[in-house]
Amino acid sequence: MVIPSETSTRKGDRVLTWETLPFYLGWFLGPFGTLVVISIYPELRESFDATSGQVNWSFSGYFIPMAVLLLVSGTIGERLGRRRVIRITFLSYGAASLLCIVAPTLGWFVGARVLQGVCNAFITPLLIAGLTEVTAAARLGRAIGVYSSFQAAGGALAPFVGGLLATIDWRLVFVVVAVVAFVLSTRPPSGEPRPATAAPPIKPLLTGRMSLLWIASFTAAAGPIGIGVVVGLFLRDELNVSSTTAGAVLLLGGISAMVLGPVWGRLLDSWGAVRASAVSTTAAVVLTAPIGLLTGIPLTALAWIAASAVIGFVVVNIQNLAATAVPDNRGGALSSVLAFRFIGHAVGPMIWVPVFDTSAALAFVGAAALGLVMVATLVAAATTAPARDGMVVP
Repeated sequence: MVIPSETSTRKGDRVLTWETLPFYLGWFLGPFGTLVVISIYPELRESFDATSGQVNWSFSGYFIPMAVLLLVSGTIGERLGRRRVIRITFLSYGAASLLCIVAPTLGWFVGARVLQGVCNAFITPLLIAGLTEVTAAARLGRAIGVYSSFQAAGGALAPFVGGLLATIDWRLVFVVVAVVAFVLSTRPPSGEPRPATAAPPIKPLLTGRMSLLWIASFTAAAGPIGIGVVVGLFLRDELNVSSTTAGAVLLLGGISAMVLGPVWGRLLDSWGAVRASAVSTTAAVVLTAPIGLLTGIPLTALAWIAASAVIGFVVVNIQNLAATAVPDNRGGALSSVLAFRFIGHAVGPMIWVPVFDTSAALAFVGAAALGLVMVATLVAAATTAPARDGMVVP
């Protein structure tokens, strides 16, 4: 097991430093790059003379390969060397962003987005693995809470920034993404190649505890934490609000998760994994179930802000448990758990949108009911958490 260095231990309560900032910015870039096209579909349709269905491949083409590759990307990155893989990944991400800018056809643009998705599969697990090894164990939850805040910020700001820059030229957003990616390539995390005798093992990933984390991650994303798509439909179709108002409500939810990320991290460090997992998952189920029964924009907005806040707490707990599940192959454990999460995000709307067409209330209740599996499996995984750097995870 890798023990954080004395340098990291002497940093007091600070988890956001010049040393750790590249980790946080890297995860901001991930969701930002994923979601930035959502608000520029009309501009893409016009530029490439395409339909919305065709343009949608700029999102699905990014999302699908990322989810599939996450099953193995962490292990591959650990074996080839975290530092080298992340540097190449950010350089490739920047190059793909430049290709988005100059793409002459939609096919080229979608191909560039596929390359971005492939790159993103390596970014998140390897950065969290690197962050785990430079952070003292007693403050790991707090560090991952800050990390989750940057993730939430990237997801919340992407549609807004994309739409704002599109008023000038939609290509400008990819200029921003390219510059950030190239800068981050100069600050990769530590981690050298590991030869066959020291290669990160696969067998520890195939355990009951990892299976619990996979199920918890999938059911969380397919259920309560992935319910944002249905919230958007509820606002538009049931409450008849404008796209601007719906976007603002969804943005407020993302901001609540972003602001409270460090708070959740501190509670995790204070409460321990079992209590934090039980409270966060139960609250997510309770707060998402009744949303479909609400009337009025203010009440619905408040409900979504509250639900988004505790959803952020669930994410912090999942990432914390994944980061500590397999110390000899942190990247592999993280990437596999994230793969199940993103698959859940893809499957959830396929289940609940058709249900929503029949009954909005039933869609929310159904997603919350699936969350009961999340509660049971995540608490079970937390209960079986091993000792961490000389500390027993409570």
